[in-house]
Amino acid sequence: MQNAPRILIVTAAIDRHARQMKTAFEALGAVARFSKLSEIAFDSGSASGFSIPGFGETLPDAICVRTMDGGSFEAVTRRLGILHGLEALGVPVSNSARSIELCVDKAATSFQLRSAGLPSPRSICVERRDDALAAIAAADRPMVLKPLFGSQGKGLKLLRTPEDLPPDEAIEGGVFYLQEFAGKAVGTRWTDFRVLVSDGRAVAGMRREAANWITNIKQGAIALPMEPDGEMERIAVAAAKAVGADFCGVDLLRDGDGAIQLIEVNSMPAWTGLSKVTPIDIAMTRARDLLARLGARDRPGTLAETLLPKAV
Repeated sequence: MQNAPRILIVTAAIDRHARQMKTAFEALGAVARFSKLSEIAFDSGSASGFSIPGFGETLPDAICVRTMDGGSFEAVTRRLGILHGLEALGVPVSNSARSIELCVDKAATSFQLRSAGLPSPRSICVERRDDALAAIAAADRPMVLKPLFGSQGKGLKLLRTPEDLPPDEAIEGGVFYLQEFAGKAVGTRWTDFRVLVSDGRAVAGMRREAANWITNIKQGAIALPMEPDGEMERIAVAAAKAVGADFCGVDLLRDGDGAIQLIEVNSMPAWTGLSKVTPIDIAMTRARDLLARLGARDRPGTLAETLLPKAV
C-alpha cells in the first residue's frame, strides 16, 4: 500500500510472538518484514550505510525489536551497533539499543533503578570470588546468585551462607551478580508480579505463583489474574522510564514487610502467560504504540497518524 509505514521486526526466530506482531502491524495498515540482526550488514557503499533484507539500501520507517539472536561478544557488539546506527540516522528503534543494553545487564538495571530512587533489593556485582564471599557473609539475609545476562529463571541459586557459592567454573562469564532475597512464601506458595509497560502506561499484569521461590513461567509457575494495584503500576512505569524502555515487562514482589520491590526489567518480554489472564491484545498494543510514535514524529497525513486510539 502506498505510503504505508514499513516496519522491520527484528527477531531471533519467527515464533508465535513475532507472527502476532506482524499480524498486528498489518491490521493497522503497515507493511512488516522479519530479519535477524545477524542478517543485517553494515555497508559503507550503500546509500544508507546498511543492507537490510527486504529493504535493500533503503531504511525501514521503524524497528520493532522482538528478540536478539545471541552470539560471541564481537557479534553481539556488532548487532547492537546496528541498532545504535539506525537510531543515529533517525529511525525509531523500539526498544532502543541503550535500553536493551541496560536491561540485559542485571547490574546495570540495578544501578539505574537505584539512581532513580526506586525500591529494589540491594545488589552486588563483582569479579573476584573473595569479594562475593565477603558480600554473602556480610548480608543480613540470603542472596540470590544470578547469571548477569540470564533470563527465564535459569541458573538461579539461593545462597544462605558463603559455603553455598558454586565453584568458579559454574559462574557464567566469571561475574558474580548477587541480589538480596526479598521473597516471602504464603503457606507453601511463592508469588510475584509481572507488569507490562507500553508507552509509559501499565497496560497489563499478572500474578505468578509457584511451589518454590523461582516464579518464572518457564520454570513451572502458573499465571493468575492480577488485582489492580495503582502503587505497583506506578513503580513499574517509573522502572521502565529509568531504563529508557518504551515496552517492557517489569517483575516485582512484596517483601516480608509488604513493601514493593523491583526485581528485574525485561526489554524483550514474551507474553505467553500474561495473554492467558488479560483481555488485552498485547501484540496489537505494541504495534499501535510504535506506529503512533512514528506518526507523531514524521509521517503526517499517513495511516500512522490515523490509527485506532491507544489501548488502556
